[in-house]
Amino acid sequence: MSPRQLVQAWVEAFNRADVDALASLYTTDAVNHQVAEVPVRGRDNIREMFASGFALAQMQCIVANLFEDGQWAILEWRDPSGLRGCGFFQVLDGRIAFQRGYWDKLSFLRLHGLSLPDRPQGI
Repeated sequence: MSPRQLVQAWVEAFNRADVDALASLYTTDAVNHQVAEVPVRGRDNIREMFASGFALAQMQCIVANLFEDGQWAILEWRDPSGLRGCGFFQVLDGRIAFQRGYWDKLSFLRLHGLSLPDRPQGI
């Protein structure tokens, strides 16, 4: 699969909340870094990250734009509530080796009625 095709398969698995299918798209030593969170390393940990996320909130990824450049796919997305973000996927040997995502965590928490993080003292 090309990087673009792989990310299309990722979106389909994400929208089914299919954590096993999602995990299968990553290399065993992949890194998923959602910049609002600490990087997650390894396919099993990435699977658990998705399982935890889907247990907290019903999420849907609507593709706004999907581009491919060499071994990279770039996804601009939105959800039905209006949250927007983008993801960068490095694909090596037909699997995602690295992913970085940008989205507004505070808006996500508010949209899903989840508790807001504690503010550091003095802010």
